Amino acid sequence: MSSVIRWGILGTAHIGRSLLRAIGDAKGNCVQAVASREWTRASEWAREYGVPRVFGSYQEMLDSGEIDAVYNPLPNSMHAEWTIRALDAGLPVLCEKPFTISAKEAREVAAVAARTHLPLAEAFMYRYHPMYDRVLQSITSGEIGQVMAIRSAFAFRLPDRTNIRWSKELCGGSLMDVGCYCVNVSRLIAGTEPIRAAAIARREGVDGTMIGVLEFPNGLLSHFECSFEQYDRSYVEIEGSEGIITIPKPWFPGEDFATYTIKRGEHEETVRIPGANTYLLEVEDFGNACRTHASTRWPIEDAIANMTVIDSLYQSAEKGRCVEIG
Repeated sequence: MSSVIRWGILGTAHIGRSLLRAIGDAKGNCVQAVASREWTRASEWAREYGVPRVFGSYQEMLDSGEIDAVYNPLPNSMHAEWTIRALDAGLPVLCEKPFTISAKEAREVAAVAARTHLPLAEAFMYRYHPMYDRVLQSITSGEIGQVMAIRSAFAFRLPDRTNIRWSKELCGGSLMDVGCYCVNVSRLIAGTEPIRAAAIARREGVDGTMIGVLEFPNGLLSHFECSFEQYDRSYVEIEGSEGIITIPKPWFPGEDFATYTIKRGEHEETVRIPGANTYLLEVEDFGNACRTHASTRWPIEDAIANMTVIDSLYQSAEKGRCVEIG
């Protein structure tokens, strides 16, 4: 691998632009190429962001020998196929969340990474923010006592039904798109895997809204809402036996600074943390894995576990009852 990791971007998804800027800012990384089935769109995208090479097909870019790593922000239904193709072409892959469309697919992709001995990671950038290290410190130090419940939400209005998030064929839906964050942060805070799941969804092809509950082995409960149909709402609350931690901007904490509050009785404290570019930290972590052949901060088993929970939530919504996870 060259001293500078040359990235190739699959597709021209909007989210790819956030990571593109981070790759450009990360020492020892650069965006070398973009591939799209829409040549004109890809060419315009490349000119706008100064990307040297444009490919008219995904496979052509993977086989070019001109890139060292791949970022995959394609539609959900295409994550597994093109992540596997990239790995088989000898390229490490940072795949956008949700990692795949099922735990079965996730295990299949992870098996290819194990066979090829290549770095593979799911792109949950929010958890790289140093705020979460501080929140976990507040919990482990007993500042709110024993954690009893977690509440979270990630909701926004998406009235354009032509958006791919509404596509059943592309495996859209609010749980896949934003509820996966609520699942992930619940597991992060709990520090263990849930054992049961219950969910109810409002469906028009895909789940426009879902409300879910996860039960963890120690009795901790996590309640979340995700939606494309509700007013913008994002938060995480961690309820302990002696206090509550509230994170008002959990998914995009801020590059200037981030805050969370700790309330115990009548006393409320606001904790302020220096900001960080979570996309940049994610790229640096993955780049280090590419150079050293080490695991990223969150190994691929975490992505499999997240998809296992998502599978169970969908099963619960379909069956109309609580289900065992796993």
